[in-house]
Amino acid sequence: MALQSAIVVGAGVAGLTAALSLAETGMRVTVLEQSVQMSEVGAGLQISANGARVLDRLGVLPLFSSQWLQPECVTLASGATLADLASVPLGRAGAARWGGPYGVLHRATLQSALLRKVDEHPLISLKLGTRIDKPSKEALEAEAGTRADLFVGADGVWSKMRSLVEGAGQARFSGFVAWRFVIPEKDAPAFIPRNRVTAFTGADAHVVCYPLKEVGAINLVAISAGEDPGPAWSISPSEEQRRDFVKRALSGWNGHLCELLLSAPQPTWWPLFGVGDGHWTDSRDLVLIGDAAHAMLPFAAQGAVMAIEDAYDLAGMVSSMPIGAALVHYEAIRRARVAKVRARGDFNRFAYHARGPVRLARDAVFALSPASRLAAKLDWIYGYKAGEQPA
Repeated sequence: MALQSAIVVGAGVAGLTAALSLAETGMRVTVLEQSVQMSEVGAGLQISANGARVLDRLGVLPLFSSQWLQPECVTLASGATLADLASVPLGRAGAARWGGPYGVLHRATLQSALLRKVDEHPLISLKLGTRIDKPSKEALEAEAGTRADLFVGADGVWSKMRSLVEGAGQARFSGFVAWRFVIPEKDAPAFIPRNRVTAFTGADAHVVCYPLKEVGAINLVAISAGEDPGPAWSISPSEEQRRDFVKRALSGWNGHLCELLLSAPQPTWWPLFGVGDGHWTDSRDLVLIGDAAHAMLPFAAQGAVMAIEDAYDLAGMVSSMPIGAALVHYEAIRRARVAKVRARGDFNRFAYHARGPVRLARDAVFALSPASRLAAKLDWIYGYKAGEQPA
């Protein structure tokens, strides 16, 4: 029997994409969100072809395609000399190779487009200001005002829905922190490229930067080891903390890049949390997606895209097989996929933060690797077709 209704908890990228994906199969969906007013913290996002294809199928991509930037390439560069080390072509070449565009945008731009499609969809109801500290299926149905055939936990790394899944993973501090800066493009120095994603690398740290076309700004994120502040997001650091970070994490880096991070307005400091291994579903009618299931570190720039893939794969599976079997199949397929992407992120972290002889060997390998070979190593990530996985 086809599923008739679903309750999705959380109205972030994962939850809104899930709502749209499920509604497109004919399900009536209620989204419960604890915030009274929708707002999105954070700054930039990278959306690769595997996520962009889903957003296009859902009618979301056309809402911001004129606003986002499709960079010409992703480039690895030296944090000490600013010289390029390796590059992967994107733009038209990447779109042709992977069947979809690769773009960068402000997180609020994507959130706004998803909300617009949700508001327009006749089968979706969004209820704000809904906080359930001790969730149960009965409590969720009471808040939604309807029964549900499917419950979807899309409530992020600090998910309360995980309490309904026996053996679910738990949030844990990764040992890394991210410093985020958004600077007006007109104030950015010439060494910051305006047409690509650049990852400046150094011993035990890296800095990613790219333009945010729709707001006329440059997004910069500096990642290194740091201390655990406990459950927290978007901390406003003191100037002393900023100076200590640059001195500690970027020792030996290019002076102009360090000065940029010291002078950029209103930095925020984000501890990076992941979710450990554990179950994602009760194998009956409840499932976790996105950060609630498998929050990961940003070293592969796939966190948001994994949530988008989750949502679309889930909708395809629950609409084509009995729900219990669909949820078991979903967890098996998505767990293997996420584990492989995480492993790629671990490799990137090792490469980006290399020091000494390892760094020299890395640079030599990159110098001998043509761009086409580097692109081919990403085919399995960017070429993934969500919603088309075998039963």
